[in-house]
Amino acid sequence: MWETVGIPEVEARVYEALIPPGQATVAALAARTQLGPGRVTSALAGLVGRGLVTRTPGRPVRYVAVAPSLAGSVLIAKREHELGRLQQHLHRLDEAFQAGQAARQRVRNVEVIEGASKIYRAFVRIQRAARLEVRSFDKPPYFVPPGEHGDEGPNLEERQHLAAGQVGYRVVYDAESVALPGRMDNILEGIRKGERARTAAGLPVKLVIADATSAIISSAGDHQKEISYVLHESSLLDLTIGLFEATWERATPITRAEPRPHASSGPLEHRLMSLLASGATDAVIARTLGWSVRTVQRHAHELMEQLGARTRFQMGMEAVRRGWL
Repeated sequence: MWETVGIPEVEARVYEALIPPGQATVAALAARTQLGPGRVTSALAGLVGRGLVTRTPGRPVRYVAVAPSLAGSVLIAKREHELGRLQQHLHRLDEAFQAGQAARQRVRNVEVIEGASKIYRAFVRIQRAARLEVRSFDKPPYFVPPGEHGDEGPNLEERQHLAAGQVGYRVVYDAESVALPGRMDNILEGIRKGERARTAAGLPVKLVIADATSAIISSAGDHQKEISYVLHESSLLDLTIGLFEATWERATPITRAEPRPHASSGPLEHRLMSLLASGATDAVIARTLGWSVRTVQRHAHELMEQLGARTRFQMGMEAVRRGWL
């Protein structure tokens, strides 16, 4: 029991042997405890230091026990103080431990990729990891290292995946992306190869998701700092997938450039209608078709008259009804 408050066994034996007589010499205590005089002397020195025993003046030296209730209260209070300090120290250690755990968890769930070349390689790696589907937000500016294809060029990994016929692609193009010179032709080429494409204004980030296992994400601000983030399976990745699906549901489909069988429109009308339905501006349509903006507007007006529509919205509805789109 004495060890609970830090009293060694020998000191406890000497102290308890001192209780009945109240005071005693070293020789008397040695006889009572069956310990050698040297061990008794050493134990008494420890007890005096702890305040459990006092010494009397004179010769031979006698040792007097402090009342057990008082001695016990002092020892217990001291031990409680020490335990309180230990508890505070354990709290500090626990905070450091939890911070370390959180840091390690962040490393496992989120990778920070720095440098345009490394980001581009991560962009390729994420797509290659897909086994079922790649989902993407396409939004400028782009991370493209020197020597790779230009910003408006096709996604080569996507073309290879679509050609193999094993991985599907769903892409939401930001209105800024659609407006880039020549980009609509690239988009329509991807659609002909099997990509499902939609367009929306004001996408918050650039994003590529491989199945439900990983993603790479960056914002315009990240682009300036040449930073991107790779997300692994976590609640953060689940939230990102949810953002994509919600945006996909609200986005405007970009349709294929070929007319459907039995449609009463020709390829030119259908292509123009497809571009209008995608949300492309007259300027973008003009660049895509090699026309002037006035020519686009004239053809759009002719289509409206042909379909008996007063607005472009009515024209789109009538085109759907007739199977043009």
